This record gives sequence, C-alpha cells and structure tokens, in this order.
Amino acid sequence: MTQTLAPAGAGTPTDPTGPVRTAGTGRSRRSLRLLALHATTFVVLVLAWWLVTRAGWVRPLYLPSPGAVWDAFVRANTDHPISAGSDRVVRGEQGYYLWEHLLASLQRIGIGVGAGILLGVPLGLVMATTWLGTVLEPYLSFLRSLPPLAYIGLLIVWFGIGDTSKVWLLFLAAFPPIAMATISGVRGVREDQVNAGRSLGASRRQLLTSVVLPATLPEVLTGIRVATGFAWTTVVAAEIANGIPGIGGLAYLAGEQLQSALVIACMLVIGLAAILLDLGLKSLEKTLVPWRGKA
Repeated sequence: MTQTLAPAGAGTPTDPTGPVRTAGTGRSRRSLRLLALHATTFVVLVLAWWLVTRAGWVRPLYLPSPGAVWDAFVRANTDHPISAGSDRVVRGEQGYYLWEHLLASLQRIGIGVGAGILLGVPLGLVMATTWLGTVLEPYLSFLRSLPPLAYIGLLIVWFGIGDTSKVWLLFLAAFPPIAMATISGVRGVREDQVNAGRSLGASRRQLLTSVVLPATLPEVLTGIRVATGFAWTTVVAAEIANGIPGIGGLAYLAGEQLQSALVIACMLVIGLAAILLDLGLKSLEKTLVPWRGKA
C-alpha cells in the first residue's frame, strides 16, 4: 500500500491557517481600497475648491482659498505679530492656540454629555419599566424638539455667561436622545430572555443587571453617539456669549469680524474632531457589545 505525500509547503484541507490568512488579506485589501477612495475624494474636493477660488468665481470674503485657510490655521496655532510691521507678538487667536480652544469645548461637551449619561440612562430605565414613562415621555419629546437657541437666553439669565450656562445647554442637547435610546432599548428586550431568567430563579435586580442592561447596552451606546453629535452641533450656540476659549466661540467671533478663512478653519477642526470622537465611540461599542449584529 503506497502513500502519496503532498509537496512540501502545500496546504492541507484540514489546515485552518489558509482560509484565515485569505480572509485577513481580503480585509486588508478592502481597507486599502477604502482608504484610497477617501484620499482620492478628498484630493478632488480640495482641487475643485482651489480651482473655484483661483478662477475668481467666488469672492475670497465668501470662500477663501485652501491656502488662506491653511495660513489661518497655522496663525491660530503659533505666536505671531499682531499686524504687519508690528513688534507686538500675540498668542494664537484671542490669546489662545486653536488646540486650546478645541480642548475647552471638548471639556464642556464631556461634562454635558457625561451628565446626560448619568441622568438619562437611569431615568430611561425607570420610565421604561414603571408608570412614569407614560407621564414623562411627552415632556421628554417636547424637550428633544426644542432648538438650543430657543433657551440659550434663558439659561444665561439663570446661570450667567460663564461655563455653567454652556454646560447646561450641552446637557439639554445630550440628555433627551440618551434617555429615549434607553427607553427604546429596554422596551425592545425580548420577552423570552426575561422569562428564561425568571425560570432560572433570577430576582428583579438580577434580571435588570444580567438580562435587561446587556440587551439595552447597544441602544444606549447608539444614543450616546447621537447625543455627542447633537452636543457638537450645539457648541457654537453654547459659546456665543463669552465663549473664549472655545472652538465654537472662536468661529462665531471670527464670523463677526469677517475672518472667513479662520471660520472655515474652525469648522474643519470641529468636523474632524467630531469624526475622530465618533470613531472612538464606535471602537468602544465594538469592545463593550461585541455580539451586536452577530445574533
């Protein structure tokens, strides 16, 4: 009886490394293609922007060139003379570097969204499991429908023009979507999961911590992502009054002073920071709820 030997280096049908390596290579290629697509799109957009401004189709006051925006960005992050020929050197814009403005806004957003999580999640759990949901949900929907500019003046009257009114405004922007997502998540828990826990003798507290909360967590994390996005869109309104340092306050003030290049630089920084923050929340979601989408 003869035995046929496979050539050296050839994979065997039972070797699991072949398919895994192929899948990993496929994912890497897809990631590279996606990265190339994004890079190409970005280059095309910047080139179109440059051509429009170069041809003079739009006045620089309305649409400054990419070079002007870059110069404004560099100027906002360096020490520079206050004007041409002046010996007086100033720090960034309004006495702060651009990254310091961004950090101040991130701190306010972090406090506002953090307070929204601390209050929105427990309240959402209570509203979804008790009669309070019937009573309070219309008011929660009413609060969610109000634009931030509708009550910024009232908050300033109540808390002044300091950081307290800004944090309150960001909290009011973040709290409703977190609470609503929690309510939706609890109400979406499958009844058979709860019944299975009860059949195993789980108490009410054990059902909440071991069944309801894990099943609700994906919805809660989605609500936090939405709330963070709302907070970012609200930051300019929050920093209209005495918003320096703050990236939203700087953008508003630059607009009042017709510094279009600096306004666009602030907008780009806000947008990029929001994208990076959302990517971080997505990574956190994958870590905390790895089962999502796999059931």
